[in-house]
Amino acid sequence: MKSNNYNKIIELAKSVILYSRDSLVVSLRFMDSAISRLELVSVFPGTPESATLFVNGNGVVTDGRRIYYDPIYILKNYKEAPELCTRYYLHQVLHCVFQHFYINSLVDQELWDLACDIAIESIINELNISNVKVDYASKQANEAEKLKKEVKYLVAEKIYGYFLDSRPSPEEILRLQNLFSCDCHALWYRAPQEEGEGDGEGDDNNQSVNSGGSQSKDKEKDDSGGQSQDKEKDDSGGGQSKNKDKDDSGFSLEEYKKMIEDWQNVSRQMQMDLETFSKEHGDSAGCMMQNLAAVNREKYDYTAFLKKFAVLGEAMKVNDDEFDYIFYTYGLNMYGKMPLIEPLEYKEVKRIKEFVIAIDTSGSVSGPLVQKFLQKTYNILKQEESFFTKINLHIIQCDAEIHEDKKITSQEEFDDYLENMTLKGFGGTDFRPVFHYVDELVKNKEFTNLKGLIYFTDGYGDFPERQPDYNTAFVFVEDEYGIPEVPVWAIKLVLQSDEV
Repeated sequence: MKSNNYNKIIELAKSVILYSRDSLVVSLRFMDSAISRLELVSVFPGTPESATLFVNGNGVVTDGRRIYYDPIYILKNYKEAPELCTRYYLHQVLHCVFQHFYINSLVDQELWDLACDIAIESIINELNISNVKVDYASKQANEAEKLKKEVKYLVAEKIYGYFLDSRPSPEEILRLQNLFSCDCHALWYRAPQEEGEGDGEGDDNNQSVNSGGSQSKDKEKDDSGGQSQDKEKDDSGGGQSKNKDKDDSGFSLEEYKKMIEDWQNVSRQMQMDLETFSKEHGDSAGCMMQNLAAVNREKYDYTAFLKKFAVLGEAMKVNDDEFDYIFYTYGLNMYGKMPLIEPLEYKEVKRIKEFVIAIDTSGSVSGPLVQKFLQKTYNILKQEESFFTKINLHIIQCDAEIHEDKKITSQEEFDDYLENMTLKGFGGTDFRPVFHYVDELVKNKEFTNLKGLIYFTDGYGDFPERQPDYNTAFVFVEDEYGIPEVPVWAIKLVLQSDEV
């Protein structure tokens, strides 16, 4: 009898969630693939599973593949307001779209959780669809407007960075959590394991864990409309099947990577749909577009990028590639301390020797960011494997004209320049004078083998019409997730301010 009651509660709660899911598909057609991806797993309160899943009193949690829910929690909220359950479902889906669970475990979990919830709830409010409207949305909107004055864009990473810099008091964190949080994020911080490292759940799509710890043996379709699977009862009462390839959340490392890749594809497709076919939503969903642009932006490795400017040259070091140990040790054995072949004391390596850094000092580029960029570049270049002993580096400050050209030939001169550097200019931006100036330097034999020019700028200026004879890269520091257009012959690198 007790089991029958559990099954009825599960069935009713599941029907509520499926109704919520279907209503979202109708309202947000551009999200249909995202909304339908998550499997449903019911977990009753009072079980060991619920104690680890629902640690903050909220009865919903996702790991990117499934939504685990407390059926009683769902039914209570549905009775209070049907829109709550629909909103909770959309909240979980958006966490997955933006891959909020794909995070370093060393992150400040409390602040990251709060930042993600604020970003998601702000997006939901901005979508302005009737089936997710709730009474507290206006209070959330007021808080979001206050936060916008500090972070400008309500993206989880930006909000988190702001919270780290000016950490709210415990009372303020609790107040914001009560206003924005509706789910639990406990599963986000369980890292997947390599094969053979842990036990975990099987792949049951419609797994139900009740307070008795047993699972139904009936064949039935999963909550997401998948194929039926056999549910096996665990004799131990734990309701889990053993699988050495899984972690405690049911993931192997390969499954986890595949899931991340799938959600990345979903988010890219959503962004494309909003920009084209579903433009009526895109025009009014600025917050969602900012979050999609953030999660889909191309990631760049500045260290690897600088290697594009390296050239071959000789370095004084033992060339292990051409050193023959057999003849060397044979000579030592036969003739005492007389090796037959001496090791070469030089080898050809690719390092940076000649290039130009142009600094856009127009009014729209901030001085501290320029200094941070030069410092980052210097920290990479000063490594032994990056610099030749003697270099020919020109650092040019410019806006619409050339203001300074500082020639650097050694690490000592670079140190001195960074210590005493003062920015000059702060006018408009025109890229053409720099290229004309560098062309003159090449013509006058200032460079023997100029590998390239790096132009640090905000991107708003006039580009040369003709491709120069050397590689050119434009480096942007962009916090608004809008990547400026560059000529087809130029290399583009976009960094966030926290990456500089």
